[in-house]
This record gives sequence, C-alpha cells and structure tokens, in this order.
Amino acid sequence: MSDLPLVLLHGWTATADLNWFRVYAPLGAAHRFVALDHRGHGLGIRSRRPFSFEDCADDAMAVCDELGFDEVVVVGYSMGGPVALETWRRHRDRVRGLVLCATAPHFADSREERLNFLGLSGLAAISRATPTRARAWLTEQLYLQRRVEGWEPWAVEQVSHHDWRMILEAGRCIGEFSARPWLHEIDAPTAVVLTMRDEIVPIRRQIELFDGIDGATAHRVDGGHDSVVAKADTFAPTLLDAIASVQRRVRLRPDGLDLPDTAAS
Repeated sequence: MSDLPLVLLHGWTATADLNWFRVYAPLGAAHRFVALDHRGHGLGIRSRRPFSFEDCADDAMAVCDELGFDEVVVVGYSMGGPVALETWRRHRDRVRGLVLCATAPHFADSREERLNFLGLSGLAAISRATPTRARAWLTEQLYLQRRVEGWEPWAVEQVSHHDWRMILEAGRCIGEFSARPWLHEIDAPTAVVLTMRDEIVPIRRQIELFDGIDGATAHRVDGGHDSVVAKADTFAPTLLDAIASVQRRVRLRPDGLDLPDTAAS
C-alpha cells in the first residue's frame, strides 16, 4: 500500500502558503499533498453563512473529491487542528490518519479567554452589518495592527485578501471549540507535533491533546507557535517523522496489525 496523500490545513489569520511555504519543498519530495485556504482566509470561499469548522472540513473533502483523493492523512496546524478533528469526525471513512501540530482540544478555559473570543464575535457582527466603506475601514485597522515588519510583498498580498468578518467569526469558533467530549473516540493513527515553547497554545493543552488520543505519538519541536516558519529547519524533519509514523500505522491496518508506534522525536 502506497502512502496516502496529505491535506494541509492552516492556522487562524494565515493562508495555506503563509502557514506552510517553508515546508512545501521537503513535503513535496516525499508526498503528494494539497493545501487550501479556509473560508474567508486569503482566497478561500466567501459565504454569507457564519464561519464554521464543519464547513471547512467539508470544503477540504470537496477539494479531495476534485483531485481524486479517496483516502487521506489530514495535517492541521493551530486552528487547522480543530478543522482536522472535525474532518475526521465528519468523514471517518476517508480520513485514515491525523497529524496535529501546535494545537489543542480546546482553547478557552478562563473567563478572560472566553471574553476575549466573545469580543471577536461582536466585531464580526459589526463588520457584517456596517456599510462597505465602514467594513473596509475595520479591515484596514485590524490588518495594520497585526502587520509584521519585514514581511515579503507576497505575504502582505496574501493577507490583503482576507474577509475579516469571516476571520473574526473563525476566532469565535476557536473560543467555542472543545473536542473533550469525543477526543477518546479517535481511532485513526495520530501524531501530535508539540511546539514546546509555544506562547499562543500552551504546552499543557497540547499535551492534553496527545494524552486524549489513544496510541498517539509525540514529536517535539523546541520552538514557539511560529515554528513552522521561524524554525522550519527543525520543524520540517519533525513533521516528516510525524507523517511517517502515521503512514506506517495506516499501512499496517489492512492486516489487522494496528500497533502503537512508540517512536517519538
């Protein structure tokens, strides 16, 4: 059985290229893959429907339909983790494995965290209701506040395509998400890439994700939340190890030999 193609799911406020561009080459040398922009992100789908992880999961499978990918391994980074989990939940017959990077089974526990995400919901409602010029002003303010000095022009161009109403609604979804009630049901081979110095997704929550999935393997990167870009030389081989761990276990399944892969990096 040959390795299954990969579906790469990016993080919040990023795009597929912004999230993954530094690992495209090493991934492409060993695997078939597709990376898509989520709804409202970059050139992703625009819709009047409120943003949801469920829709993003279905979008990913619709892309796979177009490419003829019947069964896949789904790789999610940060917000892409919840999307990956929902993709498994909604399409269990097609998602044969999961690789979950810099992510968690939930993102808001404290009152302060919940209020922060609730505030994003309010901003999303305002951006939906305001006239075009006012909405454009809101987009510009949010973008400029988050602009990173030294970005390449192509990266600035990527972010300029965001639909900030949908981006803000995605933030609300992050705050409301919790896989705790069903995390233990995941039976697809899974690898968790832990970003050990993560300042956005605390390592304790990443470990909770690892602990909650039976047979998951841990693959550690000594870096922060942006390791996929800022520490790509370390992140890329760790990601490849995690993918290899999942693919090995997927290949064993037809023979009824789905044994835990204890290797961890």
